[in-house]
Amino acid sequence: MPDPNLAQISQQISEIARTTGAFIRQESLLFSRERIEYKDVNNLVSYVDKEAEKQIVDALQQLLPEAGFITEEGTVGQTDNRSGLNWIIDPLDGTANFIHGLPVFSVSIGLVEGKTPLAGVVYDISRDECFSASAGGGAWCSRTGGPPERIRVSPATSLGESMVATGFPYRILDRLDRYLAIFATLIQRTHGIRRMGSAAIDLAYVACGRFEAYYEFNLNSWDMAAGVLLVQEAGGTVTDFTGGDEFLFRGDILAGCAMQPELLAVIEEYWNNDGPLPVR
Repeated sequence: MPDPNLAQISQQISEIARTTGAFIRQESLLFSRERIEYKDVNNLVSYVDKEAEKQIVDALQQLLPEAGFITEEGTVGQTDNRSGLNWIIDPLDGTANFIHGLPVFSVSIGLVEGKTPLAGVVYDISRDECFSASAGGGAWCSRTGGPPERIRVSPATSLGESMVATGFPYRILDRLDRYLAIFATLIQRTHGIRRMGSAAIDLAYVACGRFEAYYEFNLNSWDMAAGVLLVQEAGGTVTDFTGGDEFLFRGDILAGCAMQPELLAVIEEYWNNDGPLPVR
């Protein structure tokens, strides 16, 4: 049976995400690019990320004091206990979009025990859509003032019926040729590929059936901790690029509906084969 405490925690996380999202939305109207900070050339951060994370951490510490934290901006340091309870937080997933005024960014908050997701919330700030899930409690989407609605993954069963989301690698490029081979194959076999710029939103959109699947590698746990539970509770499947369950801390992820095995086969053909790329 679903754990009512987890369902309640999910609801409380949703309220925290909405409050932080309101702050981010307001700052987006005032933001100046002069306030950008660079982790490296393609990895940006701003005072908005840092302040949003502090707000979330302060609220979550009161909600579940015994849990550790794994956070993108490190405002509380690395206090995680990998075998215990941890909050995994991306306060502003899609920072580059936010900085450039592209309205695709989100708040992502996940609660995990070890590598098992227990609760997760992704708040799509610009669309005012709050996606939430708790282990065994289903996946839901709500807008301010409206009741939560149950969401399910797409009924599609083949790549030929599918729209697929991905992200583009910008840190580890030694397997870029293989990633592009996967991309080229999928362009020819799907309805299209989209690159939103927020992994959390990609996963939420798989959960509600807007995308049939999402794949990417070299992600961090905070990019996906909330979203993977959304997909799982919406009836989808989440694996790493080998079909295993090491995605959360290894960084390669494939999430999808019933067509997921067909997409996994494409990935395995190129990604997990160290030989020369097939000629097509």
